[in-house]
Amino acid sequence: MKKLFKRNEWKNSWEGGIYDYHHYHSTLHEVLGICTGEAHIIAGGPEGSEIHLQKGDVLIIPAGVAHKCLGGSKDFLCVGAYPRGKHYDIMHGSKDELPYAFQNIEKVPLPANDPVFGKKGPLKSYWKKSRKHRDRE
Repeated sequence: MKKLFKRNEWKNSWEGGIYDYHHYHSTLHEVLGICTGEAHIIAGGPEGSEIHLQKGDVLIIPAGVAHKCLGGSKDFLCVGAYPRGKHYDIMHGSKDELPYAFQNIEKVPLPANDPVFGKKGPLKSYWKKSRKHRDRE
């Protein structure tokens, strides 16, 4: 997973589990590749959607989308990485951080490459900037 993501310019990778508290990144998007085991996460905050992840799955999390691990198998291992290897922040959704976080999220560009398939991958055909974002360019 690390090599695949790195080849497609998703770097600054790590391996391990997913935090067991709601958090999000305001400065970049994140990809998670599941290496072994399985886990249940929730994406979108406390009222978000539960997602079952298992070996071979890849999940791309846009900047600003909260996520949390609800539990997983003992052998659960994932790899995370970020477009162009940028460093991430960890936000928790407190009211104090929201104005700063919203400003950051609005500035995050779409990734140049799909983390699995590269420049010709399907990411950009499914994931488009909001109209507000496009109108500023």
